[in-house]
Amino acid sequence: MPNNETILKFNKVFFEWSEIKPILQSVNFSVRRGSKITLMGQNGAGKSTIFELITGASNPDSGAVNINDNITIASAKQVISRDEINLTVKEFFVKSLKNQTKEKVYDIDPKIDDALEITNLKIDHNRVIKSLSGGQQARLLLATALIQKPDLLLLDEPTNNLDKAGILHLTDFILHYPNTCIVISHDADFLNSFTEGVLYLDIFSKKVEQYTGNYFKVVEEIKIRLEKEHMKNARLTKDISHRKEQANFFAQKGGHLRDVSAKMKKQIEKLEEEKVDIRQEDKTIRKFTIKAQEDIGGTLLKLDSVTIVKNHKFLDKKVKIELGKRDRLLLMGPNGIGKTTLLEKLASGHAKGEHTKNGLKISYYRQDFSNLNFNETVHQMLSKIIDGVQISEQNLRSHASGFLIDAELLKSKIGSLSEGQKGLVAFASISLECPGLFILDEPTNHINFRHIPIIAKAIDEFDGAIILVSHMPDFVKKIEINQILDLEAL
Repeated sequence: MPNNETILKFNKVFFEWSEIKPILQSVNFSVRRGSKITLMGQNGAGKSTIFELITGASNPDSGAVNINDNITIASAKQVISRDEINLTVKEFFVKSLKNQTKEKVYDIDPKIDDALEITNLKIDHNRVIKSLSGGQQARLLLATALIQKPDLLLLDEPTNNLDKAGILHLTDFILHYPNTCIVISHDADFLNSFTEGVLYLDIFSKKVEQYTGNYFKVVEEIKIRLEKEHMKNARLTKDISHRKEQANFFAQKGGHLRDVSAKMKKQIEKLEEEKVDIRQEDKTIRKFTIKAQEDIGGTLLKLDSVTIVKNHKFLDKKVKIELGKRDRLLLMGPNGIGKTTLLEKLASGHAKGEHTKNGLKISYYRQDFSNLNFNETVHQMLSKIIDGVQISEQNLRSHASGFLIDAELLKSKIGSLSEGQKGLVAFASISLECPGLFILDEPTNHINFRHIPIIAKAIDEFDGAIILVSHMPDFVKKIEINQILDLEAL
């Protein structure tokens, strides 16, 4: 259990990426030693920025981030950066430790083994990172933070790409971790299993609200508070409206009634000030559709064999998969068995035993967004010619706004966006592509839970064929699946 020692304190912290893009405004909160804290907020609110301020990767424009002397900090990022993807596992650990200690690292192999064992990851130290599955990369990111045994552990979306066993393993680790841990995640059940307090970053006020209690208790507390504030404001609005009608009536009568009207208007101003400044709820994306390719039918894809990985060996297995329009295939299996590798090959048309219909258009939602051009702006990406028709500027902006992409984000380079915003950009793009086959690899990763039902409905209503990988059962239940391929059962 945490003690009363405060090891981290934000004191009136201001931070902005530019004069027109403030992120934090007079943020105050504190964290006690040994506590398990959830940091929550809408995609793009600045949660990862708070982690950067804690680690020193960024500095506040004003205010102070106070950290106790001799406190060690380690952060497990959401994704492995593109300039690190070609490193070996050992090189990645060495780089991470050098960045932390600024000193040469000695006798690292036993330390790597210990960290990999904690995350239940069995891989060769000389394995190149890009050859790892998304789940294995997620565990590797966690392991590079754990190897430092920090006093303060920062985890940014640690359950992304993890299978059920991986999430259970991580949950058990956090529950028994003796030091302080702050977690960003959109997995409510995972958060509730260990959370003792919540820091809520409001994207509208740019402030942080601090709560105590488990995750579900805090969410309910916020809901009740909002309901009370809405009721109070509704009563005040009704009273103000009535008084305004009276004041206007008296003002038209002249004489001393004008003085009465003036006094009433001052009372109305006081009542306006009593209105509660209600925190705006997270916005959700608008309902959208993904139009399917119209000029194609029949059998769109046949798959006769697949290659899987078991006990570090590549094995070819016979399968019999045929997909036509409205067919939905759920691809299952544990991390590292070869799901993403198969999807990559299917998307490129190079899978062993794959036969696709001539002219079939394939859209691919990749879990690492590596098929997006990070140097393009969002506007450049969405304004490309699609099906020979140039989208108008007005329609582009309207379409983008439905995915919470405002004028400022349209001008931003894709590489500068949060992972959640990249996910919304990917869906905004795919919904314009009219594919015959839609391949999705962990589409709920990084996405705010409020958006997920809308995304699931759009996918379920898609008239083309679908191949889906997802470790989120509630999301899968919202989509009518008619075929399952479990690679572990082959």
